[in-house]
Amino acid sequence: MADAAAPVEAGNYYDKYATRNPIERRMVSGFLDGVLGLAARSGAREAHEVGCGEGELAIRLARSGIAMRASDLSPEVIAEARARAASAGVEVDLRAAGMEDMDPERDAAELIVCCEVLEHLPDPVAAVDTLAGLARPWLLASVPREPLWRALNVARGKYLGARGNTPGHLNHFSGRAFHELLERRFALVETRAPVPWSMALCRVRRA
Repeated sequence: MADAAAPVEAGNYYDKYATRNPIERRMVSGFLDGVLGLAARSGAREAHEVGCGEGELAIRLARSGIAMRASDLSPEVIAEARARAASAGVEVDLRAAGMEDMDPERDAAELIVCCEVLEHLPDPVAAVDTLAGLARPWLLASVPREPLWRALNVARGKYLGARGNTPGHLNHFSGRAFHELLERRFALVETRAPVPWSMALCRVRRA
């Protein structure tokens, strides 16, 4: 686990949705297919994406017919997300708020989406506890799958001084470690592994 004093990155360090590289575009397509497929399987009609970055996933989920709310730590990132949603012609209720600001009375949803967030947080265990308090009952989560993620970065000549670690990634999850983290509070319903990510749809375990 990372040092609790480490900074938390907001937004996407690298905008994978805008890449022109054909191999990366194929990978991102697999990622999006996984997210949209698992969201559809949940049957949720409304969702809250926690850690939405520039809003690309929230926009696509809204297009699929889900009533979307979304939040992110950075007001600047939320401003960009609002601009992208407006340009896309979709409604997403966006606000600046960090994981520590989440309140079940205000922020709970039928489906909680938390993709590409847990690797950035100083305390991912506490984050999963927070997500469990919001899910009514669904969580859709993803993280980069390690060590594949860093190996692919090295293969494309990126972040070599950090042995392929993307800036801002404080935690590194194998598929098994990711599932074990979620299973503390959730029952896994379906897992997917679009290269190079681990992804899961799960239901909260209620006491």
